Amino acid sequence: MGSKNRIANEFLPIILKDRQPGQWYVEPFVGGCNVIDKVNGGGRMGNDINKYLIAMFKALQNGWTPPELVTEEMYKDIKRKYLSYPPELVGYVGFSFSFGAKWFDSYRRDKAGQKDCANNMQNQSRRAYESIIKQAENIKDVTFSNLNYFEMKIPENSLIYCDPPYKGTLQYRNLFIHYSFWNWARKMSSTGHTVFISEYAAPDDFECVWSKEVSTTMNINKGKKDMERLFKLK
Repeated sequence: MGSKNRIANEFLPIILKDRQPGQWYVEPFVGGCNVIDKVNGGGRMGNDINKYLIAMFKALQNGWTPPELVTEEMYKDIKRKYLSYPPELVGYVGFSFSFGAKWFDSYRRDKAGQKDCANNMQNQSRRAYESIIKQAENIKDVTFSNLNYFEMKIPENSLIYCDPPYKGTLQYRNLFIHYSFWNWARKMSSTGHTVFISEYAAPDDFECVWSKEVSTTMNINKGKKDMERLFKLK
């Protein structure tokens, strides 16, 4: 679905409404940390299958500062020779400089940005740098891990928010077993966790507790508006 940054403040109050003192907040699909960075207090745990993304966030916690300028040529070289670069830099460039947040798909541009356009590269670099430096302040105490979601060791009675690969999205078709995920969510709920899930649709035993129509670039039908929904087991 891409970044939740633009709508997180609309559905987060629903997730956090009944959070208990000392209750862990856990995101098995933390992505760009655009939800967890808005959660205050208590323990926070963020996990993602992308090791470069997690390496970037851990490096930021340890004081790493990303480059202030990332050119299109640099982007392409890191894409080709990513094993030759520090993993935190690979994570930063692949995530922050890819159009539509599609991992190393193409260098991102604004409406006026042309290929190898100096102004566009400077603008994108400034935006990415300012954003990640600001965000670093809000994730200092997050416990990060790089695992499959079902391998996580989640503290008892946690509050879990899942933003998994959406069914029918371009990047993730045939790469994510959706029925296994929903079974895992049921298991987590039955063992005392409170589980919320973002998706377009859910099995019948899950209820929608929030919804909003949004535009997305990741749907098979590009440019289409979809109904973003938040689900919880009935």
